[in-house]
Amino acid sequence: MGIQLHITNTNPGCSDKEVIEKALKENSIILTFDRDYGEIIFKYGIANPPAIVYFRFKGNNPEFAGKMLDEIINAKMYILENTFTVIEENNIRQRVYISK
Repeated sequence: MGIQLHITNTNPGCSDKEVIEKALKENSIILTFDRDYGEIIFKYGIANPPAIVYFRFKGNNPEFAGKMLDEIINAKMYILENTFTVIEENNIRQRVYISK
């Protein structure tokens, strides 16, 4: 995997739109616990980043999100590019969009 950055460390207080712009510029996947990104992408049509993974279920420990993402990538059952991926406790669902 490439370089991993935590937006609150590199750009504290930036807006969701700024996060999307940064992801576009750096060709990065957005990993988030914030459901607002689905609305931003599908309702308001703001520029789409390479991919968004929304962790709706946060698990019981801080490592949960990383472990789930690793399992998804290694299973090769899902394509993350150009998708809004929602990870729930017992389900993973995706909605495809076109990057802008």
